[in-house]
Amino acid sequence: MTGRTSMAATAAPAAVATPTACYLGVAIPARLADEGARVALVLLALAREHSASLGGLLVAALMVPHVVAAPVAGALADWVRHRKLFHGLGLAAYGTGLAATAWALGRLPTPLVLLLVLAAGCCAPLVTGGLTSLLAELLPERALTRAFSIDSTTYNLAGILGPALAAILATTIGPGAALFALGTAALIGACAVTLLRLPVRPPTKGRTTDALRPAVLAAGAREILSNPPLRSVTWASSIGQIGIGALPVITALLATERHAGWAAGGLMTAFAVGAMAGSLTYAVKPWTRTRPERVVLLCLPLIALPLALAACVAGMALTTALFATAGWATGPLFSTLLAARERYAPQPLRTQIFTLGAGLKSTAAAAGAAGIGALGALGAAPLLGMAAAAQIVAAGLGVVLLTHSPRNARRASGRPDGSVGDGTCQEPTASGERASTRARRH
Repeated sequence: MTGRTSMAATAAPAAVATPTACYLGVAIPARLADEGARVALVLLALAREHSASLGGLLVAALMVPHVVAAPVAGALADWVRHRKLFHGLGLAAYGTGLAATAWALGRLPTPLVLLLVLAAGCCAPLVTGGLTSLLAELLPERALTRAFSIDSTTYNLAGILGPALAAILATTIGPGAALFALGTAALIGACAVTLLRLPVRPPTKGRTTDALRPAVLAAGAREILSNPPLRSVTWASSIGQIGIGALPVITALLATERHAGWAAGGLMTAFAVGAMAGSLTYAVKPWTRTRPERVVLLCLPLIALPLALAACVAGMALTTALFATAGWATGPLFSTLLAARERYAPQPLRTQIFTLGAGLKSTAAAAGAAGIGALGALGAAPLLGMAAAAQIVAAGLGVVLLTHSPRNARRASGRPDGSVGDGTCQEPTASGERASTRARRH
């Protein structure tokens, strides 16, 4: 009996490791392509059209659909039966769009190229929140906390390596070939989707096009607005991301003011490496498995403090250490943000909520970069203070949104203590009514 128990204990981690490894084979190349494409598009526009403004338009065309197309992409992913096929085709379309743009820019009229990038961007929500939402289908519930921490490292890894890979490839083989290579990486991720063990869903009433009904498309947004834990972590993380999104602009100003050219990229690299270390630390020793929203709100002030101190110190070594410390705090924050979405999202709306949340964060980061860029004359230190203040505001707003409607929170979770278990959730149907559906847990 002891031998049997020992074998079962050994087999359990292996059973979890295999789907996790397959998932990483999808997520890492796809997210490397997503992060690197933003740099490659700018470099390609400069090389072929000698226009930085066109590069900015191309990046905007790729980024804007992260939030605009998120409800549609999420609703379709929640509706379709063959998710493996759907996600594979979505990643393939994204990669093909990037590869086609590498050929089209400079050969086709600019409006057509922008439409091509825009079409690729409409598939981008499946690269971010869409992929993360699949973890609950691939792994048992006991493994999800660690899996979300590992998944958050793929974002960090892509944030570090994606732009660097794009720049290196553009220098060695040309920006067009660099963008084509990144598109190929997304296609590799699409092929790896076939390795995921995603069961086919049972037939649903109505046609797949019913997923595009306004009531269905708005269901995820309504859930985010009415479910206090989801509402709290979604808006708190988005407000905080305004400050994080501004950091690349701030570090460039800081590098200029302190005559340290390396700091423009070096400080952000330290921040990203710290974030990866934080995610891995949380994966080894999670702080909680039952109330992830509390970790999200706690980490926001932990990010603010080192950023505020960095605005006051002069030495670049200490500034770099403070950036790494701030980045470390974002690791547990992002890991528990993903866990909170999975824990509190009704199963029929899971992907829609993941894609919406990811889209809101991307939009907030872009707004932060644009806003800080307009205030650049103030100097790096005041702007760094603003980025830190955004984390405090975000934490305060998150607490208010979490505690404002405790009765609704209990109703959303199905438990008196506000936690989430195998309760029922409401699924929008083709007729617009709401049908009770048992949330599937492993």
